[in-house]
Amino acid sequence: MRFYVLVIVWCLSGLNTYSTTMYSDNSDKLVVVWTNNDPEYARTLVFMYTHNAKRNNWFNEVTLVIWGPSAKLTAENEEIQKEIAQMKESGVKIEVCVSCAIMYGVDEKLRQLGYDVKRMGPVLTDYLKQDYKVLTY
Repeated sequence: MRFYVLVIVWCLSGLNTYSTTMYSDNSDKLVVVWTNNDPEYARTLVFMYTHNAKRNNWFNEVTLVIWGPSAKLTAENEEIQKEIAQMKESGVKIEVCVSCAIMYGVDEKLRQLGYDVKRMGPVLTDYLKQDYKVLTY
C-alpha cells in the first residue's frame, strides 16, 4: 500500500513541473479572433493591425482566427483571400473554426485555401490559459 501511495505522490509531484514548462512565457504571442463579416472593417482594422503586428515584429508569433461570419466572407471574397494570403506569406498563422465553417457550408473551400480548419473552442481556451495576448474584433 505504501508503495502505491509513493508512486501516486511521485506522479503528482511532476504535475507542477509539467505545467510550468507547458505554460511558458507567451507574452510575445498574439491571437486575433476575427468574427465580423464586414470587408471594410476587416481591411481597415483587423488585417491592418494583424499584418503589421507580424511585419513589424510587434509580436514574435501572430495568429489570425477566422470565427463566425468572417468564415463565410473569407470563402466568398477574393480580395479578402488575397489579403489573408499576404499575411500568411509574412508568417501570420491562419486558423478557422470548423464548426462555423460547416455552419456556413464553406469548410472545404477554406481548406482548399490552405487554412488550418479545426475545432477552435479548445484551441482558444488553451491560448487564454497559456496567457497569449488575445484581441477580438
